[in-house]
Amino acid sequence: MARAFIGIGSNIEPAKNVRAAIHSLARQTRLIGVSTVYCTDALERLEQPPYFNCVAEIETELSPVQVKHAMLRPIENELWRIRTQDKYAPRTIDLDLIVYGELAMDDGDLRLPDPDIFERPFLAIPLSELAPDLVLAGYGLRIGDIAAKLSLDGMRPLRDYSWLLKEDVSRRVK
Repeated sequence: MARAFIGIGSNIEPAKNVRAAIHSLARQTRLIGVSTVYCTDALERLEQPPYFNCVAEIETELSPVQVKHAMLRPIENELWRIRTQDKYAPRTIDLDLIVYGELAMDDGDLRLPDPDIFERPFLAIPLSELAPDLVLAGYGLRIGDIAAKLSLDGMRPLRDYSWLLKEDVSRRVK
């Protein structure tokens, strides 16, 4: 079983869609934990609604490519994710495999660990909540150290929503 981390984001009905995505993950694999959910400004498009972002930790027997194409893409499709040429377009859900065990890879379709972790606090900070001592494969750096260097500006923790989401998931998983 591999330990993997999934970045989750939504800015179209985010409360509903983040919850639905986490429930779908819990039905398909072993969900270990979910970080605090943060409300963040949309990248590059401040006129768009803000995002809800978090990270989920799972255990899986699937390969990284299978996680992306056989698990995450179908969940996105189920939640009506529409992919366009505009990588900053609003979305019902965005699910990205950001870390997969101790694997470092770049096959053109999938880069692990996701290099955006170094630049995007909405990935690094929630990831560090779940696994502060995790050393990123290929970099030799602890995620806790990476997150400590990033600013929380533009990130607002949604503590009540996060607590309710975690309670809801724990009831469903039992």
